[in-house]
Parts: sequence; C-alpha cells; structure tokens
Amino acid sequence: MVNVGGQPFLGLSRDAQLGLSQGSGWDRGSHGEDRTSRVTSPRVGNKVTVVLGAQWGDEGKGKVVDLLAQDADMVCRCQGGNNAGHTVVVDSVEYDFHLLPSGIINPKVTAFIGNGVVIHLPGLFEEAEKNMRKGKGLEGWENRLIISDRAHIVFDFHQAVDGVQEQERQQRAGKNLGTTKKGIGPVYSAKAARSGLRICDLLADFQEFSERFKHLASQYKSMYPSLEIDVDGELEKLKVTRVDRCKGLLLYKMKIALTLPKASLTLRTYPFVTSSNCTVGGVCTGLGMPPQNVGEVYGVVKAYTTRVGIGAFPAEQNNELGELLQSRGKEVGVTTGRKRRCGWLDLMLIKYAHMINGFTAIALTKLDILDVLPEIKVGVAYKVDGEIIPHFPANQEVLQKVEVQYETLPGWKTDTSAARIFDELPENAQKYVCYIEDHLGVPGKTLKGYSSSSKNENSVIYSPSYRSKNLYDFLSAVECKRRCIEECGQPKRFG
Repeated sequence: MVNVGGQPFLGLSRDAQLGLSQGSGWDRGSHGEDRTSRVTSPRVGNKVTVVLGAQWGDEGKGKVVDLLAQDADMVCRCQGGNNAGHTVVVDSVEYDFHLLPSGIINPKVTAFIGNGVVIHLPGLFEEAEKNMRKGKGLEGWENRLIISDRAHIVFDFHQAVDGVQEQERQQRAGKNLGTTKKGIGPVYSAKAARSGLRICDLLADFQEFSERFKHLASQYKSMYPSLEIDVDGELEKLKVTRVDRCKGLLLYKMKIALTLPKASLTLRTYPFVTSSNCTVGGVCTGLGMPPQNVGEVYGVVKAYTTRVGIGAFPAEQNNELGELLQSRGKEVGVTTGRKRRCGWLDLMLIKYAHMINGFTAIALTKLDILDVLPEIKVGVAYKVDGEIIPHFPANQEVLQKVEVQYETLPGWKTDTSAARIFDELPENAQKYVCYIEDHLGVPGKTLKGYSSSSKNENSVIYSPSYRSKNLYDFLSAVECKRRCIEECGQPKRFG
C-alpha cells in the first residue's frame, strides 16, 4: 500500500536544487574550462496503487479500495463525479458513496478528491450527512477530506441540461444514452470548452465568479430555451457553501493516492461511456501525478459481466440465467436504482482493459454468485461474419453484431460462503479462477464479494497465484496485522 512516511511526494535532491538555483546548466572549472554540471534526477517518491474497473463498472471497486485503505495514508478519487456509486459494508453497516472516496471510512486515512473529478457541492455534503446517519464510519470526515481547488464544479443547471439532452436524444433517435442525469457530461463539455468554473474560482472574487456563472447559465438558456435556471437562488446557496463549508477542505498541491476509476471516455463503447478518462493515464492527469509514481495496478473483475443503461453487451443473457444473476447478485445501480443487465464473463473485454492499463493483478469479485450453476460459460473470442476478430471493436455497430465464442467450464454446485482460503474453495471453483488468470496472464486475488444472503465485508480469499514477490510483499504490507501463514503457506484473513 502507499505510505507517505517522511519522504516528499516529488522533490529534488539537494545537489539538484543547488544546480538549478544557479540558473545555468554550465559551470566554470577551477582552471577556466567549461564543464557540464551533474544534475541528479528527481526522487520518484512513494509508489501509488491504482484500482481500476476492468468491465463496464459495478465490479466492486469500492470494496477493494476499502480493503487496501486499511494500510494506506491517503485514498484518492481522480475522475468522474456523483454519477458513480460504491457500496461498502463495515461492521454490518452499509455505506453508499458517490463522490467521497470509499476509503474515507478508515479514520486514519486522508481522503482526496482530485482535479480530474467534477463536484456537485450540495450532493457532496448530502452524501456525507446521509452516511453519517447510518453509522460511525464517517465521524470527523471533514477533518480528513481534502479537495483540489482545480476541480470543476457541477451546478444544478448542468444536471437539468443533462436531462434535457437525454430527452432530445430520445425524441430525435428513439433512444438515449442512459446517463445518470447528474450533469457529468455537460460539465466536462464546459471544461473542454474552457467555460467551466472551478473550486478556486468560487473561493476567489465572488463577484467575478457570479458574473462568469451568469454568463455560463445564459449560454445554456440560449441552447435550451425551455431550461429553467434559478440564477440568484443557486448563487446564494453557493455563497453560503463557500463561506461555511469549503475553505477548510482545500489542497493546492496533492501528494500521493490510491484511486478508483471505471470506464473511459475514449477507449470503450463510445458514445455509451462515461465523460471522463478512467484509465491508468487518467490517474496522472486527474491527480497531477507523474507516471513514474504508478505502482501496482489492480483490475477489478466481476466473476460474470454486468452493464447498466444502454450500449452493446455481447455476452448479455436476456433469459432466465440473466435474471438469476441479477437476483442473486442484487444487481441494482447504487446511484440510479436501475437493474443491471447481466451475462457471462467476457475475457475479450477484460483483455482490452488489460492492454490499455497494464494490470499487475486482478481482483475477482462475487465468485459466490455462481455457486448454484451446473456449468459456467466464459467468452474467449469474438466472431464477425463468421471470422474471428483479434481485437475489441471500436465501432458500436460492429460490437452490436459480434458473436461470442464461449468455453464451457463445470460448475461447483457448492456454497462457498464459508471459504476463507483458496484451498477451501471447491475444486471447480479453483479451476475457474485459474482459467481466468491463465487467459489474462495476470495473477489474481479472489474477493468472494457480497454473498446472496448477506453483504459480508470479511469474506476475502487469497489466490495462491500471489507467490509473485512484488504482489506478495504488497499483500504482506496490507494484511500483516490480520493474517498468519499456516503450515500450507496459504495466507488467511480472519473475519
């Protein structure tokens, strides 16, 4: 896990600082000869652990982050907004997060919302207050949350515009994108058009901020005449928020992070995508962090595939199997309450995510949902017009007509809810995990996830593939306080 320790995140060695302070790359030797001064490379600092969704969202990233946060100093969010939804269960209390990094439940963790995130301020405070009423996990959250002053603000009218745009798509083309209507697309559009407003603008000259706010609102009114915007009312609420709540939550230069994005704007099934760039590269841009600080990259993979909203889904099962997965997995969106579409595991999709992000390990979630199946299919290839294609299609229409080639594996028809180490899984469940690891070429960590009967936060299983040195050392740091090595050499986590 990432530890701040006593080292700076990014700093120059003393020799390098002295060399740069002279303002020249040349130095005059004692005998008058020119020689080039040696400038030491900047220290990299601590490595950052990245948590990424490898499918279409809802893989269980929040649970993975909550686990890793137990030995972290800082947990960060780097992309997206309150369109995201993460459920985390701690001490039998279920918390729902949309903007807050899910690791904030750990009282020793500093939570950071980076510059790549778009923030609806009323939604942020409402989310915190709602979770505060559920349990003690968020006590003192304001003292351990930091927000980048470079993050863009989502206004109420952005959310209204999102709804109008979806309605117009439906009327024009007979279908919409299925957005959460949280204003995420419109605010990222404003950011790209250089007309957006950031947290730093809100906290600077409020008169200047108000003028820019009114200008942005008038632009949207001209594009969407039916749009109703309470300019004075929203400005008054922002003024109160600015004075009472925001000033203590700012950070001008962040340090280190663990982060949890999901699906990318440019590299997935465009246009049925989120509006931010949720890849390992998006971590760097969304946190202001150089790439050499990226350490472990976890790809979170659900043991089957789900997708919420509209868009191509080659492995979808519109049948009793899909309904069974939806029911057993309690596949309902945290943010929208929509039922998720369900299907078999699609390795073509995950291989594509791995190609883009370079996973150093996968975290396999919700394996127990498959306990009742006599056989399990895994998508291993795509065919178009009878020919196998060697890539994940960029074109939505092509992806809609691909035929998935499946391998069929035997099920285990056994309740795995009591398993805590890999050897306690049924043989066929072990083979399923190893099959996924072998096809991806990435070692795996099995998280049994939320069982169908309860959301048990302690049901974590470690795969024996974790013998690789880097991964094993990493797990040792995370779990050193809570596990022992048994005679068989398998790590065990105690509930």
